[in-house]
Amino acid sequence: MMESYPIPMTPGPVMVPPEILAAYQVNYGSADTEPEFLDLYNQTEAELRQLFATSNRVAIQTGEGMLALWGALKSCLKPGDRVVAVASGVFGFGIAEMAESIGAVVKVVPIPYNQTITDWQAIEAALADYRPKMITAVHCETPSGTLNPMEQLGQLKREYEVPLLYVDVVSSLGGAPVKVDEWGIDLALGGSQKVLSCPPDMSFLAVSDAAWEIIEQVNYPGYDALKPFRTAQEAAAFPYTPNWHGTAALHVAARRILDEGLENSFQRHAVVADYCRERLVRMGLSLYPARSAVASPTVTAVNVPEQLGWPEFDRRLRARGLVVGGSYGPLTGKVFRLGHMGSQADLDLVSRALDIIEDVLKTA
Repeated sequence: MMESYPIPMTPGPVMVPPEILAAYQVNYGSADTEPEFLDLYNQTEAELRQLFATSNRVAIQTGEGMLALWGALKSCLKPGDRVVAVASGVFGFGIAEMAESIGAVVKVVPIPYNQTITDWQAIEAALADYRPKMITAVHCETPSGTLNPMEQLGQLKREYEVPLLYVDVVSSLGGAPVKVDEWGIDLALGGSQKVLSCPPDMSFLAVSDAAWEIIEQVNYPGYDALKPFRTAQEAAAFPYTPNWHGTAALHVAARRILDEGLENSFQRHAVVADYCRERLVRMGLSLYPARSAVASPTVTAVNVPEQLGWPEFDRRLRARGLVVGGSYGPLTGKVFRLGHMGSQADLDLVSRALDIIEDVLKTA
């Protein structure tokens, strides 16, 4: 039997609240034939629009957040299309590789993993030289614990008449401002298991009118295709049997955030993040993001204490009931992460986690 940890601080999937789990314990009807599901889908879409700050349509898909990332690329790009990938971490560089794998010609604007976007001239030069069909970027680089500014990227997209701006907001939506319309984002990609605090079974994305037109032209037919979602609600015909349980959970999750108030949610995440980082620094640990970088309000990335190393540090934390996240790619074994997002953006929970970390360090 798998171990259960009383103090979960992984940066997703996060702890699922009882009222969201309850959505999975109901015996619903057949989602692809009953009007009640369509009502739920429409209501959930309207709530997600508020989180995205958009009037764009939101497609809700069955599958973990990577489904939206892949589906948006495949639905909008053809071999030979040009992409400028603004990459500041594991996911930013990963999206560039994903676009290349489907035949796009990608120019990467690289940014150190511990930094956030500041060199707008380099991005502008890439856009002027390359004239891409799409810009890709990541709002919250979860493995690095950083939050990239997006407003100026949207301004450059408009200035250079780039058809599509594709932004991964999986780990920021609901915990930090995301302004799809104001920032000019055409494809804003979200997932259920981060701030929304659902299981990792749903993805969703806000799609602009310009993106829908390109989706129609590309006409990609796979499981993760976006095209069928353009008419799914009007036709009451989805491309596969929808996940009624997952959609109901998203509805409850989005409603929880909206009832709290988006600004209140942002403030709660910011307060918890500040508290977390201040205590970690007082313990003598060093934060992974550079001082000049913007730290994410939903996740903190910390350099692994040298005196222990990651495997031993992780073992000692788990022995005391705390589970945190490691990291990926070049950060593997060097960085650990505390996910104070959604249900885990809780001062009491974070304080208990930090007490354990402090105790482990004192006894190292």
